[in-house]
Parts: sequence; C-alpha cells; structure tokens
Amino acid sequence: MNKLQPVPLGLACGILWAISVFFLGLTAIGGWGGGIVTALGSLYIGYGPSFVGAIIGAIWAFVDGLIGGVVLAWLYNMLAK
Repeated sequence: MNKLQPVPLGLACGILWAISVFFLGLTAIGGWGGGIVTALGSLYIGYGPSFVGAIIGAIWAFVDGLIGGVVLAWLYNMLAK
C-alpha cells in the first residue's frame, strides 16, 4: 500500500493555493473576481485587490494550503489502513 507523505503534499497544496490567491488578487485590481477576493478577505486578514494585499493573501493561503494538505494526507493514510 502506498502512503501519502504529508509534508510534501502540504507544501504542494500550499504553493498552488498561494499562487492562485496571489493572481486572483492581482486580477481583482482590474475588476475581475472582486467578489471572491472580498469573500476571501473576510478570512485572510489584509487580503484585498492590491499588490500588497495579494502578497498578504498569498502568505495566508500558503499556510492554509499547507495545513490542509498535511491534514488531507494524514486522513488518507489513516483511512487507507
């Protein structure tokens, strides 16, 4: 049986989610995706449609994705036994 490695999966999820949130914050400057940025801004303190806000959101998203990926791998490994 193959097991998922929690830390590499967490890092991959964190990086992917951080890049997505960063580019979403940048596109919201031009008016696209503003509603999603507003919704995520209620969870990620400091996130908004600006360059600095996109960086802050990316940092929050990396931490969120990292934790989510580690928990996902842990739960998968527990259920796959």
